[in-house]
Amino acid sequence: MNHRTFKVLAAAGTLLVLAAAGCTNTTEQPKSTVTAANIFNDPNAYQQLLARVYAGLAISGQQGPAGNPDIQGIDEGFSQYLRLYWECEELPTDAAVIAWGDIGLPEMNTMTWTSSSRMVVAMYYRIELQATMANEFLRQTTDAVLASRNVSTPLKAQIHTWRMEARFLRALSYWHGLDLFGNIPLVTENDPIGGAPPKQAKRADIYAFVVAELNAIKDSLPTWGAANLGRANQAAAHMLLAELYLNAGVYTGTANWTGALTEASAVIATPGLALDPSWRHIFEANNQNSSEVIFPVESNGSYTQTYGGVTFIAHAGCGGFMQASWYGIDYCWGGTRLKQQAYNLFSPGDGRYSFVYDSLAEKDSTAAQRSRDSISIGPDTAYSSGINGLCPGAKGCTAKWTSVDSTMSNSVTQISNYQNGAAYPKFTNLTSLGAAGSNPTFVDTWFPMFRLSEAYLIYAEANLQGGGGSQAIALGYVNALRERAYGGATGDITGAQLTLPFILAERGRELMWEAHRRTDLVRFGEFTGNSYLWAFKGGVVGGAGTDAHYNLYPLPATELVANPNLTQNPGY
Repeated sequence: MNHRTFKVLAAAGTLLVLAAAGCTNTTEQPKSTVTAANIFNDPNAYQQLLARVYAGLAISGQQGPAGNPDIQGIDEGFSQYLRLYWECEELPTDAAVIAWGDIGLPEMNTMTWTSSSRMVVAMYYRIELQATMANEFLRQTTDAVLASRNVSTPLKAQIHTWRMEARFLRALSYWHGLDLFGNIPLVTENDPIGGAPPKQAKRADIYAFVVAELNAIKDSLPTWGAANLGRANQAAAHMLLAELYLNAGVYTGTANWTGALTEASAVIATPGLALDPSWRHIFEANNQNSSEVIFPVESNGSYTQTYGGVTFIAHAGCGGFMQASWYGIDYCWGGTRLKQQAYNLFSPGDGRYSFVYDSLAEKDSTAAQRSRDSISIGPDTAYSSGINGLCPGAKGCTAKWTSVDSTMSNSVTQISNYQNGAAYPKFTNLTSLGAAGSNPTFVDTWFPMFRLSEAYLIYAEANLQGGGGSQAIALGYVNALRERAYGGATGDITGAQLTLPFILAERGRELMWEAHRRTDLVRFGEFTGNSYLWAFKGGVVGGAGTDAHYNLYPLPATELVANPNLTQNPGY
């Protein structure tokens, strides 16, 4: 199956109609002109339906970048699943800020959202729609249903594997749902369409369901490897279990560090998986060839055209004096920058800092161009010149340049000013050889939802928390990541330095911009409260303590009206 093309044709529209029947909010209005009575006359419909479930993570509607959205009531570009998830995980934290004032974004920057905030509401319905589509695929592929349609034996065998993939995709979205929103409805293929509004499930019960699902399917999924690029696979199931167990204390009140370490170990032992020799390659337009990416959200400039996903991440991270051509795109949107707390996580010599575009250094456009030429084609160890090299910006070379604008700063003190804060163009639409992607507007770069380096970090954190394993192995995993980043052993740490605060900071460096930060800060007890402040936390320039109820997003106010079985999260 080639999921990269997502050729869902008429089947997609019918699936969305069926999906909408299971939703309780009228803002979801997918459309179709075909019916369930004839859709399965074509045996390819089953593959197309599964492709549409995958595509739910990557696209925003039925016809391309805009014009026939899956979700109403929000600009289609803003409504895309990955874009919303990235914003929910990065914008309220110490990592990112976005300069735009579009409805729904200011409160994401400042942790002041409500049950009517546009991005929060849209994220909830994206998760609900994704789970509903997976459920409908499962309803249409039971043994009894397939027998009634006289489906051939070979196709039945293939569909059995596809059912495992659909269950994985549903588990992924339910993980997002329980992590972001807590107690949400748990609907499966066994629940009738058009019945009473679904009941609310406890967070711990959803956790238990997802864990049980993954344990039931993990050995029946395809193996990880080149033959199954982009598909749910056994390593991805182990990785999702590791994520669940890593956060079990938050979700259920009972930690499971042993489970997290065991599942991370299973990922690490996957044949063929290996750290990519070039950290930069993981975020380039040919990253589908990376040995490290376990499960991606796919992008293709011709077939998955959306203003969300990595198209959003790449374009929004470019602005000011930066030139779009440096990143293989056609236009800089001038949106996202690093907050100073994230900027200060990096030390001189750390190649992961090479992504940072320092506003204070932008005056020297020649040096900037030279730097971009260097880093777009070479391995990580080649970053030695220009403002993005081993002597970058305020990390040691600031005195070489003077600011051309008094508002330029590596600290975010004005959200709306793109020159205020360092840019972080981590994802580009250039290949590792410097060639531009197939389309400068819609990027080819895949988003690594899961990758091997995080399994290393999960192992280390679980070991420190008493989950078993070996401290020597944990230290070796962390130093392997740092040796790649530093181009040698100069960044290695000792066993005494391997502490939980170090792990949180290292996750910030290694996984920056990859939609993990909010979940990490919640797990470490740092997301709310006043023990750790960052720019605009709580709506204050220097940061202010926030109430613990912000550890969860609110259920949409519209959903509470539509479904009387729901109770709002405390504090909203």
